[in-house]
Amino acid sequence: MKIILTHEVPNLGSAGDVVEVKPGYGRNYLLPQGLAIAWTKGGQKEVDAIQRARASRQIHDLDKARSVADKLKQTDAHIVARTGDGDRLFGSITAADIVKAVDEAGGPKIDRRRVELASTIKSVGTYDVSVKLHPEVTAKFKLQVTPAKRRKK
Repeated sequence: MKIILTHEVPNLGSAGDVVEVKPGYGRNYLLPQGLAIAWTKGGQKEVDAIQRARASRQIHDLDKARSVADKLKQTDAHIVARTGDGDRLFGSITAADIVKAVDEAGGPKIDRRRVELASTIKSVGTYDVSVKLHPEVTAKFKLQVTPAKRRKK
């Protein structure tokens, strides 16, 4: 089944790409979620126009992505979270929490869907977080997770 992606889908492609997927994946997941539309000849003309516009913006976006990556490297993101015994967190740190911490630290605005974690953050410590800003640019920075002060009973 040929489809046109309307959003970036990990391990498949970015918006405007025409990809071949198994019919069940396209029909049951990509189309209902609004991540893709069915491929047609008219849709192909639209895709060509989108790709031409994207190619003209690509160089400008690459420079901007590199400048945002430099700002992210200089950002000291810090999250204070509630912990239990052994410095294990109640719950885990999500991509949305990381974006909020970067924003509070005075870093650049980033999209939570671009944040890539090697594994879930469930304990106190320092973690390496990467953000895929552009297909050619991935920014990495340190995230510090510390325990919140416990109340005395």
